[in-house]
Amino acid sequence: QVFTINMVEIKAQPSAKVKNGAPLSIICHADISKKNDFQLRHNFTIFKNGKLVLTISSDKREARYGIPMARSSDTGDYECTVEAAGKMKSSNSLHVWVTGMTKPILTAEKEDVLEGEVVKLRCELPEEEPPLNFVFRKIKMNSTPKEKHVTELYRNFSTTEFSVEDGDNILYFDCFGRRYVNLELETSEPSNRTLVTVKEPFIKPTLNAKPSSNITEGDRMQIECSTVVARIRGIEIILQKNKTILNSVEDERLLRYSTVATVEDSGEYLCKVEQGRASKTTKLNVVVAELFPKPVLTASAFRVDEHKELTLSCSISGFRKANFSILRRNSNGDLQWLKNSRNLTMRVYVNNSGSYICRAEVKGIVKESKPVRINVYAPVSKPTLSVVSGLPEVVLGKPLWLICRSVMGTPPITFTFYKENKVQKIVVNDTYATFLDENIGRNDKGGYKCDAKNHHSSGTKASNILNITVIVPTRNASLGSNPYGEVEDGSGTVFLCSVKEGSWPIHFKIFKKTDREDLVYETSENADRILWHKEVMKREDTGTYYCIASNRANVDVKSQPITISVILAAWQKGIIAAFVLIPIAGAIALTLWWFLVKKKTAKRPSMEMSRSAFGTNLTSEKLTRENNDGDYYSGSSYIEDGENHMKSTDENKGPDLESAEVEYTEVEVSTLDPHRAPVQKATETVYSEIRKANN
Repeated sequence: QVFTINMVEIKAQPSAKVKNGAPLSIICHADISKKNDFQLRHNFTIFKNGKLVLTISSDKREARYGIPMARSSDTGDYECTVEAAGKMKSSNSLHVWVTGMTKPILTAEKEDVLEGEVVKLRCELPEEEPPLNFVFRKIKMNSTPKEKHVTELYRNFSTTEFSVEDGDNILYFDCFGRRYVNLELETSEPSNRTLVTVKEPFIKPTLNAKPSSNITEGDRMQIECSTVVARIRGIEIILQKNKTILNSVEDERLLRYSTVATVEDSGEYLCKVEQGRASKTTKLNVVVAELFPKPVLTASAFRVDEHKELTLSCSISGFRKANFSILRRNSNGDLQWLKNSRNLTMRVYVNNSGSYICRAEVKGIVKESKPVRINVYAPVSKPTLSVVSGLPEVVLGKPLWLICRSVMGTPPITFTFYKENKVQKIVVNDTYATFLDENIGRNDKGGYKCDAKNHHSSGTKASNILNITVIVPTRNASLGSNPYGEVEDGSGTVFLCSVKEGSWPIHFKIFKKTDREDLVYETSENADRILWHKEVMKREDTGTYYCIASNRANVDVKSQPITISVILAAWQKGIIAAFVLIPIAGAIALTLWWFLVKKKTAKRPSMEMSRSAFGTNLTSEKLTRENNDGDYYSGSSYIEDGENHMKSTDENKGPDLESAEVEYTEVEVSTLDPHRAPVQKATETVYSEIRKANN
C-alpha cells in the first residue's frame, strides 16, 4: 500500500465572489498517487480565517462544505488540509467574498408621542458579524432627513433616540448598515420604514400688543401672551426682547407685560411656551413713534485751561418746551446733578474734568443727550532730566537710560528728548518718560535735554542741559617687579601694576597666591599705574604675585602672575661657608698632624743615635746650611718646636723615651742670630727636619 499526496486544492462554487443570499460551496480536492489499487481513508479539514469550520472522513478524494445562503459573515480566507495514513498536506489559501449585506430590521418603542418627548429606535442586522456601523434617519415631510451614526464593535444591533420638536407632526424613521471589506465600504439596503405620530401638548402661543403694535412715546403699552394647554401643570410662559427676559409666569395660560412706551421699546418681542422638552414660540414687532428727539449738549470748549470759564448749553431740535437739567458722570459711573437749566457757566478746575450730559423731560418721557467729554488742564512744570541709575555717568559700551519728569501738569504730557539739540524721541505719558541711548562714544559729553507740554495754552517747558561722564573700563592689566625673578633676603623690591586704559581713579590691588589669595597692597590713584616699594623682602615673601585693576565701571582686569624668589644675601652665604669650611679645614689639619707625628715618632731612635755620635758635626752642619739657605728656620727655633712635639709624643710613649729626651737636650748647645733666617711655618720646619733625617 504505497501512495503519495501530490497536491491539495481548494475552490469555491459557483465562484469566490458571490452575492449575499446566494448558495456557496467550498470544495477540497486531494490528488493522490497509488502503487496498487487499494482503499484509502481521507480526513478532510476546512478552516476559515484559521478557525475550523468542517471535519470529514471519506474514502473519496473530495470534500464539500456547503452554505445554502451565503452571508457577508461568510467572507474570509479558506484553507483545506488532507490527512491519510499518517501523511498530511495543505492547500493554498482561498479568499471568498460575499458581497452585500442583509436588510436591517428597525423597531420603534412607541408609535404615538408628544412634542418634547423622545423616540427610541432599535436597528438590527441579522446574520452579520461586527464591527458594524449603523445609520438612523429621522424623515420629516419637505425637509432633509436628520441622521445619527452609531458604531458597534461587538454586536450586530444598535439603539438611539430622536427628540420630537415643535412642528414635528408625522415622522418616519429607518436605518441601514455599513462595514468595510477588503478596504471597500459595503452598505446594506434601508430597513423597513416606521411611522410615528406626534401630538401637541399645547398650541402655539398668541402674542398681542395693546392698544396696538404702533404707538407713540408716553402712551402706556400692554403686551399679552396666551396659549391653550391640555395639562396646565409644568407649563411656563416667557416674554423676551433682544434675548432679555421681560416677564414670565408658571402654571398659567396668560402672561401680561405693561410699561410707558419709549422709542427704546420698539423692536421684536418673543413669547415662548415650554413644558418638559416641548417648546413653541411666537414673535411680534412693535413700533413706538418718537415724541421728541434726544437733546444735544454743546460746550464752549472741550479742552480748557485751569481757572478759565466753561459754558454748557442743552437744546432739542424743533422743540423748546421741555424740562432741562445738566449732570456730570463721576469716575464710578454715578451721575452728579449740577443745575436744572438749559445753560451752565462755571469756572473750572482740574477735578472738573469728566463727561457731561443733558436731560430733557416731556410728558414723563426723559431722554439724555450723548455725553460730552471736557478736559481741564493744569500747566506742566519745568521738567527735570536725570540718569535712571542716579549719577550722570555711563560705562563705555553700556546703554544710558534717561528719565524726564514733570511734577505738575495734567496728563497726557508729551515729552521730547534731545541730544546735542537733535530730537531723539517723543513719548506721550502721564508724568514721566524714559529714553534709551545705546550709541555712547568714548568722547561723548551728552548735551541731553528734554521738554514737556500738554494741552494747556502755556506751551512747552524745557529742562536744563544734562552732561554725562563716559567711564572707560580698565583693560590689559600687567604686573612687573625690579629686581625681577630673584631678590636677596633683606633687600627691597618695587612692584609696578599698570593698565593700558581706563578712566581715573583706578583702584589697584596686588595679591600673593596662597590658599586664600592674600591681599598684600591696594590703593586708588588718578593714574594708569602704581609703584609699590616693599623695602624688606623675606624668605616667606617667595611666591606668585598678580594685580587686579578696576574703576567705576566695575570691571576687574587681572594681570598675568609673576614669580618672586627670595635668595640668601652675600654676607649670609659667607657666614654659612665659614661655619661649614672651618670645621672641615680643622679636621683636615688635625688628621695631617696626627699622621706626621706618628711617622716621626717611629723614626726617633735612629735619629738620636746619629745625634749622639756626630753631635759636633750636626751643629756645624746646621750653621753652615743656615748661612746658605734662607728657607729654613734657625737651629734654636727648630729645636724648640721639635722639643714641644717630642714632649707631647713622649708623654704618650711612656718612660721608655726619657733617655732619648735627655740626649736630645744635650744637642742644643749652639746659639745663632735669629735675624739671619726668615721666619717660616712650623709645618715647614717639620718638613726640613724630615728631609735632614732622610739625608
